[in-house]
Amino acid sequence: MPEKILILDFGSQYTQLIARRVRELNVYCEIHPYNHVPELTDEVKGVILSGSPCSVRDAEHPTINLEQFLGKLPLLGVCYGAQLMAHEFGGEVTPSTIREYGRARLSELHNHDRLLKELTLGSVVWMSHGDTIKEIPDNIEVIASTESVRVAAYKLKGQETYGIQFHPEVTHSDEGKTLLRNFVVHICGCQQDWTSEQFIDSTVAELKAQIGNDKVVLGLSGGVDSSVAAMLIHQAIGKNLYCIFVDNGLLRKDEFETVLDSYKHMGLNVKGVDAKEKFYSALAGITDPELKRKAIGRVFIEVFDDEAHQIEDVKWLAQGTIYPDVIESVSVKGPSATIKSHHNVGGLPDFMKLKVVEPLKALFKDEVRLVGKALQIDDIIIGRHPFPGPGLAIRILGDITPEKVHVLQQVDHIFISNLKKSGLYDEVWQAGAILTPVQSVGVMGDERTYENVVALRAVTSIDGMTADWSRLPYEFLADVSNEIINKVKGVNRVVYDISSKPPATIEWE
Repeated sequence: MPEKILILDFGSQYTQLIARRVRELNVYCEIHPYNHVPELTDEVKGVILSGSPCSVRDAEHPTINLEQFLGKLPLLGVCYGAQLMAHEFGGEVTPSTIREYGRARLSELHNHDRLLKELTLGSVVWMSHGDTIKEIPDNIEVIASTESVRVAAYKLKGQETYGIQFHPEVTHSDEGKTLLRNFVVHICGCQQDWTSEQFIDSTVAELKAQIGNDKVVLGLSGGVDSSVAAMLIHQAIGKNLYCIFVDNGLLRKDEFETVLDSYKHMGLNVKGVDAKEKFYSALAGITDPELKRKAIGRVFIEVFDDEAHQIEDVKWLAQGTIYPDVIESVSVKGPSATIKSHHNVGGLPDFMKLKVVEPLKALFKDEVRLVGKALQIDDIIIGRHPFPGPGLAIRILGDITPEKVHVLQQVDHIFISNLKKSGLYDEVWQAGAILTPVQSVGVMGDERTYENVVALRAVTSIDGMTADWSRLPYEFLADVSNEIINKVKGVNRVVYDISSKPPATIEWE
């Protein structure tokens, strides 16, 4: 087992970001709810307490037994975590007279302390709190302040226990990564040896031990997660992995053939299944987005189950579950009330009776891409934009017909091809086209037309939780619009979506 940092989640919006920053230091870490602390094995080298939307002044505020860590492991409390420790140590936390949100500067700094080594006076830190630590007991030393907050950082005397009022994990904190490195590497003593290559070696060894000579079936989507999962399992068990790639008729233009060819060049044992007509039949007349998703999910399971039953003695189902999915299922607030039904194979049907293997369940999305690159997976897959499980069905507003799919595939192909030709594809996190149910008047030559409006959507993001619309060049948008209107019969108007998430989602349905 790799050495690790334990991050205890009190419900902060930034908790996953703390983990990502620790992982960027090539140190493995895990997030657990504050009320489900795992066993403190020898692999645990330090503990971080996250922020929280709660206040320690609340009667029912989330709390934890600090004695299990004090004097045994280095401990770092961030924002609420710092306030909680100060409160438990006998300090006083009160509402801030000046609510400090956003950028602040360190006006006092004890950079001789190991936590603050190499930080500079005047460094920008990111604050997000409505409470402040007003009084501290004698056994706590203040090691950093801002103009508004006296206790911006503190240390428990004689122990490697620290509290910081600001958020080092956000990029707005200029030297936040330095502080986290000081804690994780210099104070906790982590070796920084958790790399993509190390992950591949250990995961392949674990898969060999877990699966042995059993057969595994996996539903490929053409996306990054399922492809990387497939390659890891392939390295472990070779031809005993049976991959199924289903054409639901809702993929991008020529994508089924292109991706299937890429998979075969990777040496995978893949079967392509043309099930377009089954999906179109199931979707006929359905306009409600959620009903579309459910119909697609049901038919996918039926097709996948039919194919899986043709493989003798298959015992495992492989899935491309990644770490954010795992965190969500055991979050502080409990499992999500509604699991998004547009995720790929979101659950194992009872009738399949297969054991589940999830080789990516410890990785964030960006880490999956890095592992994919280390596995030398084709760039056409690793660099592919995220694509929704129901495909173009939720980019066609209204009912689904093969004719509408054909129109949208052509529009989408022109948009994506031009992004690639212009060198803009990799600057965009996700892009696609939407076929609206709106028709508008146009003039083509001497003829009056009454045809469809299509919308183009391109966003920048890190993980899809939030997203901003991409500022694509006007000239580029003009050229794409002109090409779509000239080449795609049935479209006479193109609009560009300039909405950010929140409030607008990335997909329209």
